[in-house]
Amino acid sequence: MIRFLNVSLMRGIKPLLENADLTLNPGDKIGLIGANGAGKSSLFAMLRNELHADQGEIDFPAKWRMAYVAQETPALDRPALEYAIDGDVTLRRLQKELEDLEAAPHTHDNGIEMGNVHGALMDADAYTVQSRGEQLLLGLGFTLDQMQQPVASFSGGWRMRLNLAQALMCPSDLLLLDEPTNHLDLDAIIWLEDWLKRYAGTLVIISHDRDFLDEIVNVVVHIDERKLKRYSGNYSSFERQRAAAMVLAASAMEKQQRARAHLESFIDRFKAKASKARQAQSRMKQLAKMEELAPLRAAAEFSFEFREPLAAPNPLLVMEDVDAGYPLLDGHGDKVGAKTIVNDINFSLQIGQRIGLLGVNGAGKSTLIKTIAGELAPLTGESTLGKGLSIGYFAQHQVEMLRHDESPLWHLAKIAPTVREQELRNFLGGFNFPGTMVTSPIRPFSGGEKARLALALIVWQRPNLLLLDEPTNHLDLETREALTMALAQFEGTLVVVSHDRHLLRATTDEFIIVANGRLQPFDGDLDDYKDWLFKTKLGKGTDLLPLPKAAVAAAPVVAAPPAPPAERKEQKRLGAEERQRIAALKKPLENRLKRVDEQMARLNAKKADIDARLLDPAIYDADKKESLKTLVADQAFCVRDLATLENEWLELQEQLEGLAA
Repeated sequence: MIRFLNVSLMRGIKPLLENADLTLNPGDKIGLIGANGAGKSSLFAMLRNELHADQGEIDFPAKWRMAYVAQETPALDRPALEYAIDGDVTLRRLQKELEDLEAAPHTHDNGIEMGNVHGALMDADAYTVQSRGEQLLLGLGFTLDQMQQPVASFSGGWRMRLNLAQALMCPSDLLLLDEPTNHLDLDAIIWLEDWLKRYAGTLVIISHDRDFLDEIVNVVVHIDERKLKRYSGNYSSFERQRAAAMVLAASAMEKQQRARAHLESFIDRFKAKASKARQAQSRMKQLAKMEELAPLRAAAEFSFEFREPLAAPNPLLVMEDVDAGYPLLDGHGDKVGAKTIVNDINFSLQIGQRIGLLGVNGAGKSTLIKTIAGELAPLTGESTLGKGLSIGYFAQHQVEMLRHDESPLWHLAKIAPTVREQELRNFLGGFNFPGTMVTSPIRPFSGGEKARLALALIVWQRPNLLLLDEPTNHLDLETREALTMALAQFEGTLVVVSHDRHLLRATTDEFIIVANGRLQPFDGDLDDYKDWLFKTKLGKGTDLLPLPKAAVAAAPVVAAPPAPPAERKEQKRLGAEERQRIAALKKPLENRLKRVDEQMARLNAKKADIDARLLDPAIYDADKKESLKTLVADQAFCVRDLATLENEWLELQEQLEGLAA
């Protein structure tokens, strides 16, 4: 087992841990969570013996083999597959020993030693290592051709995947993974989840992906108030336990405050009276011994919202017979050809659509998003933008496009040069850029802070179409939740690529998939997509898309011949008109639903305040009779109005569902 005994750790002048104790059992799968800067990575460094505690000790069996992901990847000419297999250092050592023995003169002792090494290689599964390495790299998104390419030819994100592959190749009793999903697509994350569920050793993961943690961990360790607090269960279970603990802590604190007030009142009244002096002294000692309970605080919540978009055209965008991809340029920058990624796209975006874009790594999701955003011109076909379309585009590498030598205020002033500085400061303050931070260069900012700035710049522009390509990279759990809430309330049109399944479930209404060079609807949810991945890309099945649910049991359908172009155009026009009609009907219902939500929120807050005041014993004093009567009447009105609004909310939802059917 792993034991932290009275561990304290300082980094500079900042205390990270103080007298922390923790016990973890062999085979536990642990999610390590805490605010940014709480000390998660430092705890990993202590387990790796790269950092030493200022006090206390960390104990786990010396014979345990440890694996973790290296943070640096040298630019080697070594093939990717061989580099991944290098993670099994014992195997590589045995192979080197065998090479040395085979090169040495053959003697009796030499032959015996070679036999021993062959036996050790068999125990190390040396004869299946090639196929195991290939399976690992396929699961992490590499093709068979890429496995033979040199490490130096890959970008930083792909090299991190290779480092992850090395860690998984290494036979281990303790596996430490720090944000393993940051550089992975959804298909690779689903594969990794399955692999980690079957891992037999002790696993410790730092992750900001709640669905990933929910699927894998059975213990959560929370770094909070410089202590290590252990919770049984997955991340959702931790949230429930934490909320219950906060309620209990608040109750205990309130009870203690009442007791302190009673003691202080007695002391104030009787400490000067000789007859009561002894009792007063006793209560003073009792008060001095009473350890003041600190409130159990939730992490400071961060929230923001997208400003209401300006009027949007409908449809926003129409793509007809478009091929999306990249132009091929010669050494002079002249176009000499094109590489097509997605073929024959016929696609339109209507007001209010909320689309999740699915597809395995390399299928063309980012290429499609860039083509919609106008960053890539269609190779063939026509893309028509609606008049008044305003696109907010968050690219995968958006953070790298920021000027790192400039401040948040500079970035915002660049897109809003005529707006008063104080207004810009106020806006950035709402994104947690306070005080001097708003005028400081962003170079030392964390990845999450830079991503938050990129989001703030998009929000300021009030887009009516949001295109988000992996927006949660670098974001912590609190900021991811804030983004999810903001997107759920966004009133424009949304297309999102994300490996965060919680965000996809909460913010999208439909899925489309890029597969086999085509864009097509996906009739299913994320669980169906996971099943399809295991049957196809992550398994040994066909590459065909799943049939629509209603057609699964039906006989095979013979495809109808394509309609003539004129008829197809008319069908598209009629379809667009019908979607426009439904959108026009939905808009007032959605606006009314939003107002009802706001009214219910205000009434619930008012009722909570009244309920709290009615719990105060002082309100029942004789001289407060009128106030009590008013409060009781207000409470009744709140209950009545809430019931009316709830009925209206249900009716509006039914009407919207009827339009969507």
